[in-house]
Amino acid sequence: MKYLPISKDLFLKNRAKFSKRLKPSSVAVLNSSDIMPTTADGTLPFKQDANIFYLSGIDQEESILLIAPDFPNENMREILFLRRTNEEIAIWEGHKYTKEEAQEASGIKNIMWLDSFESTFNTILAETENIYLDSNEHIRNASAVETRSMRFNKWCQSLYSLHRYERIAPILTDLRCIKEPEEIKQLQHACDITEKGFRRILEFTKPGIWEYEIEAEYIYEFLKNRATGFGYEPIIASGANSCVLHYVENNKQCKDGDLILFDVGAEYANYNADMSRTIPINGQFTKRQKDVYNAVLRVKNAATEMLIPGNAIPEYHKEVGKIMESELLALGLLRKVDIEKQDPNSPAYRKYFMHGTSHHLGINVHDVASIYKKFEPGMVLTVEPGIYIREEGIGIRLEDNIVITESGQKNLMKNIPIHAEEIESLMNI
Repeated sequence: MKYLPISKDLFLKNRAKFSKRLKPSSVAVLNSSDIMPTTADGTLPFKQDANIFYLSGIDQEESILLIAPDFPNENMREILFLRRTNEEIAIWEGHKYTKEEAQEASGIKNIMWLDSFESTFNTILAETENIYLDSNEHIRNASAVETRSMRFNKWCQSLYSLHRYERIAPILTDLRCIKEPEEIKQLQHACDITEKGFRRILEFTKPGIWEYEIEAEYIYEFLKNRATGFGYEPIIASGANSCVLHYVENNKQCKDGDLILFDVGAEYANYNADMSRTIPINGQFTKRQKDVYNAVLRVKNAATEMLIPGNAIPEYHKEVGKIMESELLALGLLRKVDIEKQDPNSPAYRKYFMHGTSHHLGINVHDVASIYKKFEPGMVLTVEPGIYIREEGIGIRLEDNIVITESGQKNLMKNIPIHAEEIESLMNI
């Protein structure tokens, strides 16, 4: 891994919280992600499953975490199974965890090789009533790929059909949305790396360069600062491309007079930043561009003030919509008659602001959490309103990452330039 190690204390705390949620006489099993194939003998870079990382800090393929808090033998209550390495693996793939290194990373005392799993699991199930299995229950999950966890679940249920089964996902969905201080530290570091990338491209951007050249500047700065890379496919969208919400081709030339919208974030230690900024390619906003920009900024600032304990995403987004409605009226994009005749289920403002205002952020960019759960201190959310005027080729989105605190909120991106005048100044040094 490129990133510096995270203290095992975080994972000890996370497992303690998780274990308290299990029913008596239970065992929970979590699997690492697969190494995903491409074509021929190619593979994608390994990306660890968020849940096993949250509970163990282990960032390696073919790993299994077993937690059985009530098992009579204390040494068997937490076991981490790892791929047994050998000289050939070391030659072709490099170093893998030793048992001692895995103990230090995770805080788990009992480390076994993976070939001991089935017999050990069978021993534990002889004294266990409930088996907790993991699954991807994110509301946006639409993958058709069968994961390692899914294959394990089928194997387990076919072999141990008379045990009672429970779901891990609801427990970790609830736990993971409240970040520990160590997690917020990693998120802050990812945001700080993202800031360095943004300041780099403010100096670099000018008419005539290509979107992919800007992408290259970002990734250079990210990797130079120990990031794994982009936390998600970067959006580098100039001109009319800025009105395409998930534009990722990044292959157009940047033209004088146009805007360019960035939605990028560094991934550090499996934690993700998620930033959106919009800048003028030539370093100077037109009056119309600045008017729209400042409208989005006012909505973002007002929305940020609503990220407080006790609020919730559905009600919060509805209130943000009312603020956006007012700004669109002032910009001449909506008329009062449009609002009077609007369908309450499809407000008029959605013609120009068609996505949500916020999502949870953490190990996943769209982190797990119920959208109906009331905001609590320790939650981290994005705030990202936008206005997209396709007929004018103007798309502006501004996004920061916010920690909800007891008294309000903390902006992890407070040091990243966002005011129009500051952006113009930095681009014209």
